[in-house]
Amino acid sequence: MKVVIQRVANASVTIEGEKVASIENGLLILLGIVNEDTPEDIKWLSNKIINLRIFGDENGVMNRSLKDTNGNAIVVSQFTLQASTKKGNRPSYIKAAKPEVAIPLYEDFVNQIEKDLGKKVQTGQFGADMKVELLNDGPVTIIIDSKNKE
Repeated sequence: MKVVIQRVANASVTIEGEKVASIENGLLILLGIVNEDTPEDIKWLSNKIINLRIFGDENGVMNRSLKDTNGNAIVVSQFTLQASTKKGNRPSYIKAAKPEVAIPLYEDFVNQIEKDLGKKVQTGQFGADMKVELLNDGPVTIIIDSKNKE
């Protein structure tokens, strides 16, 4: 699993003109899934995301986590995160999991984040044409790959 995490002042997801998710002060989590992803990837990634200290403390130092701040989150599926751009100019998405694999993993990831965070998170809609708006706070943008635990 690969995620792009953006610390946001606000973010929203709109599908066919209807706003389906909206948060203030939290994380927008873009999630890309491959066939090899497992429940262990989900648990590791969820724990890493909610405990990542990227929010300012009383001194303005990034020392607080999403969990510490009781922040909000939106999780959006994004198969294009698994793009291969090695050859040519047209990205290949062959590594991205097909819906029959990706949907259950996506749902399990959302459930794990909710469990670890102790509250409901908002989502986009898997496979939908979504319009994602955000005001990146910082800017703070971090990429994490569960297959490359650096």
